[in-house]
Amino acid sequence: MLRSYLLLIFCVTAWGSNFVFGKMLVAEFSPLFLSAMRLLFIVLFLLIWSRGRLKMPKLSRTDWLLLAVLGVVGVFINQWSFYKGLVTADPTTSALILALTPITTALLAALFLKESLTGRMAIGSVIGTSGVIFVIYTGAELHFDVGILWIVLTMLTFATSIILVRLLGHRLPPLVTTLVSNLIGFGSLLPFVLISIPTAMVSTSLSSWLLLFVTGVVMHGIVTLIWNSQLQKVGAAKAAMFANLEPFIAMLFGLLLLAKPVTGVQFFGAILIIAGVTLTTTSKEPRKKKNPSSLSS
Repeated sequence: MLRSYLLLIFCVTAWGSNFVFGKMLVAEFSPLFLSAMRLLFIVLFLLIWSRGRLKMPKLSRTDWLLLAVLGVVGVFINQWSFYKGLVTADPTTSALILALTPITTALLAALFLKESLTGRMAIGSVIGTSGVIFVIYTGAELHFDVGILWIVLTMLTFATSIILVRLLGHRLPPLVTTLVSNLIGFGSLLPFVLISIPTAMVSTSLSSWLLLFVTGVVMHGIVTLIWNSQLQKVGAAKAAMFANLEPFIAMLFGLLLLAKPVTGVQFFGAILIIAGVTLTTTSKEPRKKKNPSSLSS
């Protein structure tokens, strides 16, 4: 069991550090180009890894519709908005906003899947949202820069993708959902990238390309596979508690790599967010936890 816990900590460390590495990458690549290259690396990894493992079922019109929405919203828009937001948004603040995903997912599930919304979940949602507002509060007014709004869009598309993956989970194998949705996401992104290439910022540094490759394949390919395998061993509830460490990992890497000090406001906001998420996801009503198999940011 100790090995499983250590592997889960490794996964959370990789995902938490991705906010900081993403901030570094947007200084070397245009967000749209960066998103396309990252998706390309992920798709190539999935194609290689699924060889001999993938049994493609016959897809219905409903399957294709759900996969298309997942590919465009949960992959294309999610990836692009993440890097677009990191151009100006602080990585720690971004991580804290993304930490609201379980709460947003619960609200969307209540709205579209008719799952019950308990009083405990409502209170947790208010506490978690208050934490985010507290973090982005500066001076006498709320400071919503464009980057923060893009990260909010990332969070919303991520929560939407979890709902779609949940619907598809009753219809298709997870590997089929992940591979096809990423192919659709990459395909829908490609025309926009080709148009933007003449004005795109593209780094010529080998280290920048290596970092891009690692964040795509290792952090959101290999690490996701590790997480899913250990999830079955330790249970979703315990794994979810490890996932709550992501904002704190982002704070630590921001301090070490970008010399960004962690403010008292950010730390207190993180406590509020984690408290809200924990209250929401540990409701007495059985609820599925965040499933990272969609390879989101």
